[in-house]
Amino acid sequence: MRLDHVSYVASHDQISDVVNRIGSQIGTAFVDGGMHPKFGTRNFTAPLLNSQYIEVVCPMDHPATDSTPFGRAVKKKAEEGGGWFAWVIALEDISKVERNFLRISAEGKRVKPDGKILEWKQIGVTNTAQNNHIPFFIQWISGDHPSLDGVPSAKIRSIKIFGEEEKVMISTGVNPKTITDKDIEIKWEQISEDDLVPSINSIIFSTVNGEVLVN
Repeated sequence: MRLDHVSYVASHDQISDVVNRIGSQIGTAFVDGGMHPKFGTRNFTAPLLNSQYIEVVCPMDHPATDSTPFGRAVKKKAEEGGGWFAWVIALEDISKVERNFLRISAEGKRVKPDGKILEWKQIGVTNTAQNNHIPFFIQWISGDHPSLDGVPSAKIRSIKIFGEEEKVMISTGVNPKTITDKDIEIKWEQISEDDLVPSINSIIFSTVNGEVLVN
């Protein structure tokens, strides 16, 4: 169980600007990740050290966008102005989390511009859509992991989250302390019901030019 990637949502019109901004901040070029035909979304990815990556994803004008949990969640986030959407945990066997959620995972597929197909299973997106401080989970079926696309030069140093660590454990059955390596610090900041909604506030990356905060 480990942190696989972090996901940032942009609108279809703004995704190029967001990709250029974050890529410039961390000193790493994004590559076109292609379409998620089942979800009605598309993404760009940037590799990170430690076999992790950043995804910038946007909704498409596609029927699947409104008919799947991931598509709806991305569209909703984009309509709210975009920003950090999720931290995503990779598992070798997703069945344990399936038992916690009392349902089976959804199958995902992405067609890269070169025609290669990436496949995986994911679960927990509905919870993430309602409370962005709660991660969702993924099990890769394909061996061609997105962290291999490009040359990584930065790594995640810390993630600042508005929300409650205990609620993550209650919602997922997984202890957040066990899902990141020792080099990544999760900073939890409590919020009241009248305050900000639970979400990822910002992420600090260690780059060749020092630490950079991306929000």
